[in-house]
Amino acid sequence: MEHKSQIQVPRLKLGTQGLEVSQLGFGCGGLSGMLNAPLSHEVGCSVLKEAFQKGITFFDTADMYGQNHHNEIMVGKALKQLPREQVQLASKFGIFMPDWNQMEVKGTPAYVRQCCEASLKRLGVDYIDLYYQHRVDVSVPIEDTMGELKKLVEEGKIKYIGLSEASVDTIRRAHAVHPITAVQMEYSLWTREIEDNIIPLCRELGIGVVAYSPLGHGFFGGKAVVENLYAESVLVGHPRFKGENLERNKILFVRFAELAAKHACSPPQLALAWLLHQGNDIVPIPGTTKIKNLDANIGSLTVKLTSEDLKEISDAIPIDEVCGEREAEFLSKYSYKYANTPPKK
Repeated sequence: MEHKSQIQVPRLKLGTQGLEVSQLGFGCGGLSGMLNAPLSHEVGCSVLKEAFQKGITFFDTADMYGQNHHNEIMVGKALKQLPREQVQLASKFGIFMPDWNQMEVKGTPAYVRQCCEASLKRLGVDYIDLYYQHRVDVSVPIEDTMGELKKLVEEGKIKYIGLSEASVDTIRRAHAVHPITAVQMEYSLWTREIEDNIIPLCRELGIGVVAYSPLGHGFFGGKAVVENLYAESVLVGHPRFKGENLERNKILFVRFAELAAKHACSPPQLALAWLLHQGNDIVPIPGTTKIKNLDANIGSLTVKLTSEDLKEISDAIPIDEVCGEREAEFLSKYSYKYANTPPKK
């Protein structure tokens, strides 16, 4: 059954630097396209306001989401209709994409500052709560990038620093320059590699983990299984959503849907509930364009699981049976496994 009643969204400390967020965040990027058709600013703002009214206060955007910075501009418009001090705003810098099949990363100090100033202006705010390096520039020592981010903290333009898809070595070196509050990584039932070394390191250093694509880019919501892909979705070229890989992954979905029925919830609710049970230092940021899905995501907070349940759920999606790489080829070279930077001279 769907959980639609008003549910109190818990709050927790993200990392050990003082940032407090809602236990469930909201990934804003999808409001501006990528997986679905982009929403108008007016409709997107209404979704964000609804999320806030239901207790989700942690909003995640980036300067590269949507054409012509569509998403940051939209989020900025929504913030004008909300109490700014009650919103935890996260944005990111460092990626620019000439097209959907090409990506470039830049982390020079001058570019860090340029991006931050531009995002502040588009968002219409004086500060960004959590500012991430979206991908690691492997040509620039992480100490140089972090040095500029530290200056932005000292100037009050950002409050906390984050990294996304960073390697163990990069996280350690960055944290030595200025404490990292959160590391954002892809993490879901069918993408669990970070359990081996990234999560243990973050726990050692007191860094929170923000899980993006916690529903497997919508797979656990039935995308490409019970719901057709949007023709211009980036998932059309995603390895796990193509050809034989998709057909074999559909078998996993059917098995998982049966398990969700056993727990009297929907598949996306069970997938999120599993993630929420991995620790209070992990915050999923599912996104959606539909209020009914927003309500269902919040409903995942009421799904209680035992240790036996968690094992059964993990076993239902064996990692060695998931078919296809987690990212398109042009993105995979920027993943955390290859995100070491040169030494500081």
